[in-house]
Amino acid sequence: MASEIVEPVPLEDADTNCSTITANTINFLKKKECNAIIDSTILNESQEFSTHGKTIAAMPAYNEEKFIGKTVVGCKPYVDEVIVVNDGSTDATAMIATACGATVVYHEQNMGYGASIRTCFETAKKMQVAAMVILDADGQHDPLDIQQVLQPVLNNEADVCIGSRFLKNHTVKIPLYRKIGMKVLDFATNRGGDTKITDTQSGFRAYSANAINKIRIGNTGMAAGSEILLQIKDQGLKVKEVPITCRYDIEDTSTHNPVVHGMKVLASIVTEIEYKHPLFYIGLPGVILFCAGLVIGGVVINSYNTRGYVPFGPAILMVLLFMVGSLAIFSALNLHATTQLLKKMKSIQ
Repeated sequence: MASEIVEPVPLEDADTNCSTITANTINFLKKKECNAIIDSTILNESQEFSTHGKTIAAMPAYNEEKFIGKTVVGCKPYVDEVIVVNDGSTDATAMIATACGATVVYHEQNMGYGASIRTCFETAKKMQVAAMVILDADGQHDPLDIQQVLQPVLNNEADVCIGSRFLKNHTVKIPLYRKIGMKVLDFATNRGGDTKITDTQSGFRAYSANAINKIRIGNTGMAAGSEILLQIKDQGLKVKEVPITCRYDIEDTSTHNPVVHGMKVLASIVTEIEYKHPLFYIGLPGVILFCAGLVIGGVVINSYNTRGYVPFGPAILMVLLFMVGSLAIFSALNLHATTQLLKKMKSIQ
């Protein structure tokens, strides 16, 4: 994965009090409707490492020039450093993020949300941070919630803290179609990971150093969030949820069709589940199909004995069920053996 870290470069301008933004940059930001980020008192506020160690806020960003500045500056009071993964943006996302004091990590081309999250984790490992909070750069998440999402991790109450939109005493106006899709994905993720999380699709999360070192991300798409949660139990990580706010009145926050996006995420989750529990999710259906073939085989044999001929339709169905059932059972056994071998190899390492 091609990525490059670019540190923020302080700029000087006698006409402003901002040590990181020149007058020309401010004018540019104003044209981009980013007036809210120009606050010298926030930009000049010095950050010191907490007693828990260094903390960072990281965010994937793809063509987010309209909101990235406000998000970066909003994060700065609550963490020691802000990391922006510029995922092949073709607009001024990287320039604005750098001007606002963020450290920018570049992807040479757009690689997807999951790849950006993976870069966040890799960067956090290199920096040896005590905790990392990840949030969206599109303005939907409120940086004011960082403190409550990060606190359980810093207090060793959790390795992963999720900002939930569905906790009690906290209501969020989510479009009905989105809510239905989220509930389906929540059910699939909780089923596969043996967890009880109210908002598995939340992109606002905090991770401890322990979680950062143990979690492995292979999915390059939006299913990366569920992929992480499917590892929680296997890695022995503690998880907690806290309430957050989330805005849905912002235009152009996603480049994906929500229905297509949801189907892709669900397919990825099912694939992960099948990989983790092949005997149950592949082998059991295979046994059911094979038994169904036996039942229909009995009908075929009975018809031949009583009427003297083999019914063509049931006979074809019997053969098909035998073949599919046998293939599923064989595949489940092989996949189970492979996953067990991989687990042993990981334990040895």
